[in-house]
Amino acid sequence: MTTIFTHSRTRAGFALLALVQASLIFTITLIAVPLPLIGTEFGLGTSDLVLLQVAYGLPYSGLLLFGGRLTDRFGGSWLLVVGLGLFALSSAGAALAPEFKWLVTMRGLQGVAAAICAPAAVALVRALYPETDAFGRAMARWGGISVVGAATGTVMSGIVTTWISWRWMFAFPLCVSLIALSLMASLLPRAVTVRRPRYDLSGAVLALLGISLGSYSLVVGAEVGWRAPEVWGTALIGILFLTAFVLHEKRTKEPLLPPDFLRNRRRQIGVIGILLAAASMALATFILSLYLQRVLHWSPFTTAAAMVPYLLVLIFGGGPAVRLVQGFGAMRTNAAGLALATAGLVLLAGLGPNYLLQVLPGLLLLPAGTSLVFSASTVLLTENVAPQRMGLAGGVMNTAMELGPTAGLAAYMALAALRADVVGGYSFAFVGAAVSFALAACLCIAVRKGEHS
Repeated sequence: MTTIFTHSRTRAGFALLALVQASLIFTITLIAVPLPLIGTEFGLGTSDLVLLQVAYGLPYSGLLLFGGRLTDRFGGSWLLVVGLGLFALSSAGAALAPEFKWLVTMRGLQGVAAAICAPAAVALVRALYPETDAFGRAMARWGGISVVGAATGTVMSGIVTTWISWRWMFAFPLCVSLIALSLMASLLPRAVTVRRPRYDLSGAVLALLGISLGSYSLVVGAEVGWRAPEVWGTALIGILFLTAFVLHEKRTKEPLLPPDFLRNRRRQIGVIGILLAAASMALATFILSLYLQRVLHWSPFTTAAAMVPYLLVLIFGGGPAVRLVQGFGAMRTNAAGLALATAGLVLLAGLGPNYLLQVLPGLLLLPAGTSLVFSASTVLLTENVAPQRMGLAGGVMNTAMELGPTAGLAAYMALAALRADVVGGYSFAFVGAAVSFALAACLCIAVRKGEHS
């Protein structure tokens, strides 16, 4: 039986899914600022802090493609219930963690749950908006939601840590999970699949190991140095697993990531845009947190307050981004956003002690550009995707969103390490990011010209 959803009920359903998506990304950054305090409480060394930092992101990014295929097989409704249940339990467990090992385990389970929830949520958005134009507008809004979640996590972690305890940060994902579980039946349709792809367990294991080990080596390399045996050894093993994954996908009948899915140039641009935009967010928040606290000796609360303008631009930039995508098209808007973000990164490269003149201008311009990029790239990645492949599209989109901060931050901070002066290294990292954004903008223009030639 088909359920007819009213306009107000559809909007409420979309808002609920948007809240879930924001909470998944929020949970990535919720321990960013209080990480040193957690280390002190549990007596952790540098390697333990690195493990805690990546415990959520590794299973999240590594299992997203498998989560997408599970969604295509069983439908978004059932998968979202399972994912939210696990997300709620693991969030409560993390908040009550009595020791380090328990906290790491709960963070890992949160990542597994997020990998189930994220593709299911995208599939349900498609079910809410079956018409192509309406779905395109919804995806343009969806692109900015994740950005707000990440920035909010960074800002709120500084505020909550100052006034209460880092443990209360886990109350948000717990409450969101419980609210979504209680309202799903009344606000969301059932995402029915047309075909049921077979499980590709081998591909899922290879992807998980390849992405997780590769990402871990990048994170650890930025901390302990790229010549350490545990860094290049882990990276080599990760590359071998990823190579095996690619070869396996070419041979299997039901691949986890069908090769034809990313042959589309517009989808390729969408993936690149999401990767770069997510990487730039991680770079800006990471460098500014270090610079303001370690160089200028600001408190965690003052540092969080300094990021509020960045957050406000992200929040209020979503509406104009949607209208620009509708009026000028996703490819043009993407190019404009990349160019605007390039200018913001160039301004941040002039980092200095005067916050109003040497930090704030770039901190306003960068999120204005990334808002456009996220909205436009999300549309490019999901347009013309069949409903039975929407879980796959959600998996690819969120994988790009997860890999961007890991791989991008590692690459840009490797540039920073080339400079002996710490602040000079930060500036060089911003310059490197600006160059990559400028090249991506040129690629957008070239692809668009090719489409109209």
